[in-house]
Amino acid sequence: MELDDALSQIADIRSQMARTRLFRGYRSSTTLFSAGIAVATAILQAIFLPDPSHHLTAYLVLWLGAAAISIIVVGSKIAARYWHSDSPLERELTLAAVQQFLPCILVGALLTYVLVEVAGDSLWIVPGLWAILVGMGVLASRQILPKGIAWVGAFYLLAGLLSIEWARVHTPFSPGAMGIPFGIGQAAAAGVLYLRLERADAAE
Repeated sequence: MELDDALSQIADIRSQMARTRLFRGYRSSTTLFSAGIAVATAILQAIFLPDPSHHLTAYLVLWLGAAAISIIVVGSKIAARYWHSDSPLERELTLAAVQQFLPCILVGALLTYVLVEVAGDSLWIVPGLWAILVGMGVLASRQILPKGIAWVGAFYLLAGLLSIEWARVHTPFSPGAMGIPFGIGQAAAAGVLYLRLERADAAE
């Protein structure tokens, strides 16, 4: 009986330690906002940029602007949490989260620049490439995020690959090439954050 009690206490301690290692800087509200930005931008593209293959600069400005808005909104929440936190562990987790996700953003920006400069005919892979890089960033962060987030990362990877194949065979730069993966992916991430993190915290 004492052994069962000891094992139960160890399990409780391990569960509590795992919960303290969860990064809480990503919030469902800002993540869902980024999903809305993706859908709204896809709608704007469909209305004002019906033939993006002949207006690639406008297409890139539109989607890079949408990405910048999302990054600023999500990043400002993370920065505010960092500066207002008195917990060394929380600050450590914040830096870890930034370090794990930042490379995919920088690589995406650099690859886009290189494609624009030296391989303009290959820009049709950009929507799928961006989705793949975000998926890699999500998977890289999975150890400090709630359970279930890995499925979101896997969705981004699959959506990115399918987007590249669709663009190769059918219509490149379609509004859905960005709107669908990022709209669904960010909404799913918001759901995981709310159900597995925020609602669980509120129930304690």
